[in-house]
Amino acid sequence: MRLLLLSNSTNFGGTFLGHAGDWLRDHLTGTRNVAFIPFAAVRFSYDEFVRKVAERFTPLGCAVQGVHAAQDPVAAVRNADAIAVGGGNTFQLLARMYELKLLDAIRGRVRAGAPYVGWSAGSNVASPTIRTTNDMPVMEPPSFAALGLIPYQINPHFTDAAIPNHGGETRSERLLEFLELNPGMPVLGMREGTAVRVDGQAATLLGDQPARAFLKGREPWDVAPGPLTDFPPRDLR
Repeated sequence: MRLLLLSNSTNFGGTFLGHAGDWLRDHLTGTRNVAFIPFAAVRFSYDEFVRKVAERFTPLGCAVQGVHAAQDPVAAVRNADAIAVGGGNTFQLLARMYELKLLDAIRGRVRAGAPYVGWSAGSNVASPTIRTTNDMPVMEPPSFAALGLIPYQINPHFTDAAIPNHGGETRSERLLEFLELNPGMPVLGMREGTAVRVDGQAATLLGDQPARAFLKGREPWDVAPGPLTDFPPRDLR
């Protein structure tokens, strides 16, 4: 499989997918048409989302089709050279993917070699489940089970920040709660501006910041940019 899983679409002060331009160019070389899954959009239209993505992908030689506008969304996925899944609300995204029966189609196309690009919610759904999303459950999908393209959970937009005088849990504390109830599942907290690239059996952390790894029974640790040789632990792959 070939996956590019971005933590976020826009760095502070940057442009939409601007920080990922070289990564996208390398990942989508030879790609002519991209099936785009826009269902994470909530406060703007799917058509607007497609236009925004097309502005970034067209200069790479990729035509973008929003599957919401296809007469047969499953066929649109199966006939695409690549799949892209945008960010927004993960619960709405997954609910619509179930409604249109897209999960098996996406999974099959990607496992057959079609490049997959996701950011934020689009990276969440590449995990086994969406249980480590940061989003509010504004819709109820039939299941939290997602694409399962990788053997661990992603938490995008990860931050160590604690708000002064705020009594709520930090992101790390929330992820430790997840581990308490899901002890065999590793979690990778991806900071802004980073991505995981998967090419066959090899995975690489892209960007200039480390990720934070979580596993039941171990103190959370930082994973440096570069090949992910020690995450997830080999006995859990």
